[in-house]
Amino acid sequence: MSSGAMYAAHFGLKQRPFTLLPDPDFLFWSPEHRRAYSVLEIGILSRAPITLVTGEIGSGKTTLLRQLMNRMEEDLSVGLISNFAGAREDLMRWVLNAFGLQVPEDHPDDVHRYQVFVDFLVQEYASGRRVILIIDEAQNLSVDALEELRMLTNVNSVQDEVFQLILVGQAELRDRILRPKLKQVAQRIAASFHLGPMRGEEVQDYVRHRLQSAGGSGDEFSDGALVLIHKNTDGIPRLVNQLCDLSLMYAWTDDEEVVSAETVEAVLQDKVFFGAQLLGGAQKEQQA
Repeated sequence: MSSGAMYAAHFGLKQRPFTLLPDPDFLFWSPEHRRAYSVLEIGILSRAPITLVTGEIGSGKTTLLRQLMNRMEEDLSVGLISNFAGAREDLMRWVLNAFGLQVPEDHPDDVHRYQVFVDFLVQEYASGRRVILIIDEAQNLSVDALEELRMLTNVNSVQDEVFQLILVGQAELRDRILRPKLKQVAQRIAASFHLGPMRGEEVQDYVRHRLQSAGGSGDEFSDGALVLIHKNTDGIPRLVNQLCDLSLMYAWTDDEEVVSAETVEAVLQDKVFFGAQLLGGAQKEQQA
């Protein structure tokens, strides 16, 4: 039995509440997350050529995408690209793969890849379906790749949007799109939102929500522990998960029924929570 399973049983939980996997079943609707999700929905419903959602590392962007994809209507054909890695000339391969499309072996060049994709768009449109390409971790896209994606939106007809693009990534993606060279990409973005960190009371509600979703009471952490968790994570969900998970393990090994501020402090003192050191480094860079 793993230590996670053992501490879950100790606290009467059905499962670990603070794993790092983007699980929509644990989705907590903070005001920021509701707004970000609304922008994604509005982008789809309004047929926006490009929808942009950015946020810090670990802010919950991928979890929102999972929720969105779970609720997609049947009249949409959706492709997902995660963690694109490659040069601009590799992009069409990734796009075709996202929709399960193949290019004849005797025509492996980019021109034929583009034509295969356009033919697919026309077929889907004739069948009453719009095509949506979602790119997660889109900050990995180069300026040239972003421009090529913008050009794909040119296939839209005069009356209808056949193809829509959703870009989700870290904060630097927004900065890149605002460069003069990508002016035309920026002009195609009809819906956008930047997902910020959670405030102190939101972190408390977030922790209690995940505990209850895992079968707990929500009171497994003291108020003092929750204050320390917010202070040492800057309200970033992934870091909150990491610190909460470690704190539960520490409390279990000490046979405590509630995670106290002292327990959280012990985790921090032992420097097993690497996120605190990362935040400290980022804050020093900002002050420099």
